[in-house]
Amino acid sequence: MNTHDFSVKTADGGTQDLRRYAGQVLLIVNVASECGFTPQYEGLELLYRDRNERGLEVLGFPCNQFGAQEPGSDAEIQQFCSANYDITFPVFGKIDVNGAGADPLYAYLRAEAPGELGPAHGRLYEHVRSTRPAAIGTDEIKWNFTKFLIDRRGNVTGRYEPTVTPEQLRPDVDALLAAEQ
Repeated sequence: MNTHDFSVKTADGGTQDLRRYAGQVLLIVNVASECGFTPQYEGLELLYRDRNERGLEVLGFPCNQFGAQEPGSDAEIQQFCSANYDITFPVFGKIDVNGAGADPLYAYLRAEAPGELGPAHGRLYEHVRSTRPAAIGTDEIKWNFTKFLIDRRGNVTGRYEPTVTPEQLRPDVDALLAAEQ
């Protein structure tokens, strides 16, 4: 199983099979319109525009689980992203990322990259995954703008806390894009 095995809810109420993105590097981010990290939309869009032709896709997933900072409808979220940040990468339908109602994609991402490395580290190293199994509850998303980096084969290669900016992700994104051409 990998990221490509999931389907997600689109902003218009449909579904999107993530297999559509096979062969591309993905940056998956839970987003919110009224968060202190919301200005990261600008950096995400810039990263997307700079790297999309080389195979990067940024996928935004609105979530209202953190301080009720994404209260709008899917249509309102789309309007906000367009009007305020000129977002051209896909922003999907609003989902939960934690708890019993978590979207299956996020349950998978959390299990594959449980975090616990802290915001200064950002990366998920393979030896950590194999030597430190996740304790119950430690895999939960801590806040808006947590980021997951996915290789072209659909494997999770990194989890980055909200404090890690899109600009700080460029070296890891570029390494994946270069390594897998």
